[in-house]
Amino acid sequence: MDAYEKLEKVGEGTYGKVYRAKEKATGKIVALKKTRLHEDDEGVPPTTLREVSLLRMLSIDPHIVRLLDLKQGQNKEGKTVLYLVFEYMDTDLKKYIRNVRATGQMIPAKTVKGLMYQLCKGVAFCHGHGVLHRDLKPHNLLMDRKTMMLKIADLGLSRAFTIPLKKYTHEILTLWYRAPEVLLGATHYSTPVDVWSVGCIFAELVTTRALFQGDSELQQLLHIFRLLGTPNEEVWPGVSELRNWHEYPQWSPQNLSSMVPGLDADGLDLLSKMLLYNPLKRISAKKAMEHPYFDDLNKASL
Repeated sequence: MDAYEKLEKVGEGTYGKVYRAKEKATGKIVALKKTRLHEDDEGVPPTTLREVSLLRMLSIDPHIVRLLDLKQGQNKEGKTVLYLVFEYMDTDLKKYIRNVRATGQMIPAKTVKGLMYQLCKGVAFCHGHGVLHRDLKPHNLLMDRKTMMLKIADLGLSRAFTIPLKKYTHEILTLWYRAPEVLLGATHYSTPVDVWSVGCIFAELVTTRALFQGDSELQQLLHIFRLLGTPNEEVWPGVSELRNWHEYPQWSPQNLSSMVPGLDADGLDLLSKMLLYNPLKRISAKKAMEHPYFDDLNKASL
């Protein structure tokens, strides 16, 4: 690791510490992600190597954070640590939304649309290569403030670890973007779980507030049911068979526009298709890119 000089710790994610660092030879600023490994006797587990090669492959999309290099080192206890070297981005969507909210402003509709398109494009690329992210949230979406380029991060290890159920640090794992089928304990789920998260992020970009803010799985479900109506077998066949299903209070669906004021009719239509209960009916990320909401966007500039 002599090739890099650590400048500061910028975060501690579910999968390890992240540092801002400088490549000594070029002066280039990078993000170093130190990952803990569940070692077997053979050193680096094959699952991790698979993830890394997957990340390398996904890195070719402009809306996925680029993995530049991979370094292996030893920690003080003599255990193997892997350093993933990523391109460095100066902020993330969570910070961006927070900064806008602090000024009392809203994010311009055109900016929301540009960010949403990039997000759908990155997610569609992952899904097209058989990769689920499973933990999409504003914090995992990195941004370049100057160009407003958005990139999906924290992808690589998401597959080997499935949905991270606990945080290693004191930071609690947010449930706000988690799809109802996951909250209800579905054992088989697929790409629609990411699309649900994208819908939640969409609403948050428009209002600068998270759409469903639950502090437990039950609370999270109740927030969703209050807005979208309590699901039943008619709208979502098989829902009552899911492991965590109980008899819930019966709410009827509210108008989405009441919760996401300021979003035009096309935007509301797209959002409602992303937040459908039945995962089989939920719009795909690829189809979302073709939605009329994006018709007036200069896609070439992205």
